[in-house]
Amino acid sequence: MVAQTVVAAAGGGEWPDQLSFDFLPDRPVVVQRHDGQLTSDAGLLPIRQFDQRWDYTRRMAACLHDPRAGTPRHALLAMLRQRLYGVLAGYEDCNDHDALRDDPVFKMVAGDRGAPDGDPLASQPTLSRFENGAARPAALLRLIDFNVATGVERLRQHHGGQLPASVTLDLDATDDPAHGDQQLTLFHGYYGQYQYFPLIISEPTTRHVFLAWLRPGTVHASLGADDDLARVVKALRAARPDVAIHVRGDAGFGLPVMYEICEELGVTYTFGFATNARLKALTDDLMDRAVAYHARTNAKARLFRCVQYQCDSWACARTVVAKAECHGGGTNLRFVVTNLAGVEPSPAESAGWPSDPVAREVYDDYALRGESEQRMDELKNGLAAGRLSCHRFVANFFRLLIHVAAYNLLNALRDDPALPDELRAAQPQTWRTRVIKVAAAVVATTRRVVVRVAAQWPWWPALRAVAARAQAFVPPPPSTA
Repeated sequence: MVAQTVVAAAGGGEWPDQLSFDFLPDRPVVVQRHDGQLTSDAGLLPIRQFDQRWDYTRRMAACLHDPRAGTPRHALLAMLRQRLYGVLAGYEDCNDHDALRDDPVFKMVAGDRGAPDGDPLASQPTLSRFENGAARPAALLRLIDFNVATGVERLRQHHGGQLPASVTLDLDATDDPAHGDQQLTLFHGYYGQYQYFPLIISEPTTRHVFLAWLRPGTVHASLGADDDLARVVKALRAARPDVAIHVRGDAGFGLPVMYEICEELGVTYTFGFATNARLKALTDDLMDRAVAYHARTNAKARLFRCVQYQCDSWACARTVVAKAECHGGGTNLRFVVTNLAGVEPSPAESAGWPSDPVAREVYDDYALRGESEQRMDELKNGLAAGRLSCHRFVANFFRLLIHVAAYNLLNALRDDPALPDELRAAQPQTWRTRVIKVAAAVVATTRRVVVRVAAQWPWWPALRAVAARAQAFVPPPPSTA
């Protein structure tokens, strides 16, 4: 295949650059740029409609600080929408918006007037100043409370209009590699990299990220988790005082400070706990029986037991659930600490299958917290939440909260049984290929704006379903959390 760029002059002017190809036998193929209003992201329009119904980005913008005097050219809300919709469409960096500021759909979803032929949107330098100027500590706290409040709204909507009687919260610390000299990116020996170490609190039924807190790269996984958990619990209790709250976290959160804050707040917990010699001695016989069962049957053995245990640093004894597992790959001994009611030390084993069903139920519920790793994957890989490349720590904190807000908006949109199953379960990358990334011509008249997509575009049914979801959405009452 031969490609050639041709610049032709006619009537004293130049034609736009065009590409010529000669692979067809009887005629050339010419590719030209079109001077009309064209976009590659027409699928953002129903998401913007959903945003409008929920009053989402407007409330988020109200949390921000505007240091500018007079009448600025670009409103905070417009710049916030540029960044948030850019994240959804795969433009995760401010530099991308130098090429997007004239895009007609981005003008419609983010511009002050929403006119596809209006003034250009904010440039990369303006957006960078926005990220640094709006990211004051008080504004960051208001944004965090916004994510918590919209999480309460999502729970109400997901559960028929009112907060459910019980809520589970999953705590996660996730590594965020850094590739520059950003403030407070430090070398973490376990991960072997310079990084940030954000804390995430999410809820499994709605998959909403209630809280994201950016932290320096070498802090302990549990640093600040007690205060952050108290913030979320307070908001849930304000919405429903009798709500039962259960907290799950891996061994990084299995510390006295977390047990004590949960007990002080009146919430139940299940935290992973590292193996030690004393616990191993208490469960050696359980593992021996698991190994014997596997040797006899060649089937995987999973045996469970509850024991009362007290570390030297604990003020009191607590219930520990042990899992002894043996399979073709070897053995696996795990422990969790819990204060769930009705979980008592296991009775003495008798002949037969020596496993406590209550202990198994507690451990299997704890294991479900692994599903929260999917939210980490969607945030980091689907929405590039790791693109924290500003120099200042507070600006990167703001960036993280924008990515989280974009995730929560998309997540709320896809949580509807009327949508096709493939969209309800689809990751952000799939939403881009099936819904967002559609080329269209935009024609603006004095009466309306017409967006024309190709009749042969295969994902038109998906776009129609998303548009119906956005149009029919009835938002829950705003939360005061």
